Amino acid sequence: MASAKELLQECVNQGASDLHVTVGRPPVLRKHGRLIDLPNQAVLTPADTEAFVKAIAPERSLKEAGELGSADFALHHSDAARFRCNIYKQKGFWGAACRLIPSKLLGLEEIGLPDIVKELVTRPRGLLLVTGPTGSGKTTTLAAMVNYINQNFDCHIVTIEDPVEYYHQHQKSVLMQRELHVDVPTFTEGMRRALRQDPNVILLGEMRDLETIQAAITAAETGHLVLATLHTTGAARTVDRIIDAFPTEAQEQVRAQLSVSLIAVISQNLLPRCDKPGRVAAFEIMVMTPAVENHIRKNETFKIPSAIQTSRRLGMILLDDHLLELFKAGKIDRETALRAAQQPKDLEPKLA
Repeated sequence: MASAKELLQECVNQGASDLHVTVGRPPVLRKHGRLIDLPNQAVLTPADTEAFVKAIAPERSLKEAGELGSADFALHHSDAARFRCNIYKQKGFWGAACRLIPSKLLGLEEIGLPDIVKELVTRPRGLLLVTGPTGSGKTTTLAAMVNYINQNFDCHIVTIEDPVEYYHQHQKSVLMQRELHVDVPTFTEGMRRALRQDPNVILLGEMRDLETIQAAITAAETGHLVLATLHTTGAARTVDRIIDAFPTEAQEQVRAQLSVSLIAVISQNLLPRCDKPGRVAAFEIMVMTPAVENHIRKNETFKIPSAIQTSRRLGMILLDDHLLELFKAGKIDRETALRAAQQPKDLEPKLA
């Protein structure tokens, strides 16, 4: 097997997004969303994967993975790249998944986000959620938002991440990036402490549990802009996911809180392009309006898609409508659009 450094460098050289190292298969790259075996590499043995893991992981992460079965950490690879790594045990053997963190911070336009997002990230308070499945570019979108604020406004920005992926330099803003298990023990504790650090903007890497969700909503209510992620697809499902995290007796109060504190949900997915190599982002954008606020408060989230569809002039768009636009522009093919659609049966006749 090639050395850990050589495998990571091959990931950089080929422009891949991920490197997978697991027993019983050669090292695998994910390139433009598809998995490919690295050529001229032997099938990996338990000794190979163990050597790879021990070469890349800090001692604390090896200990954590030994106790809990897996661990996350960020890894510097020469001056050219950084990786977000997860090491894990499966069938008693070591494995690893390494995500290449792009060295260049993208602008909001480069990601494909509409102009409404620039207005949203300048709000003085509220909860702005970026949602989507794993690997959909949520972290990159959040980093672009933070970079835009940093370049244009004098704010104190506090991030709580697991791990810290994009490094930001102080520009007009002051930036404090805190890493889970290194600088702070939990997301909830990080949020609690952040409120005492005079922040204007708080970036929460992930709303993982009830306590963290409650802390994010409270921070948004008390005069801070909170940027956070959730592993959900679509605006309505995101609202349902947050409310369902709470006990039944608390849900009515949470709906009232959310209707006031939530300012937008940006749901995204990365899809393989058909016009050239690479991937393109598809978005669903919900901005809080009196109609959406009313649907949340009355537990009528099933009406949110209709409210989005009738508010295009405000910068909103349904995922399926954006998929149709990407298809008509020749950027994605029919099968990709239908696979990513929320309502494929409704979208299918429009793709004829």
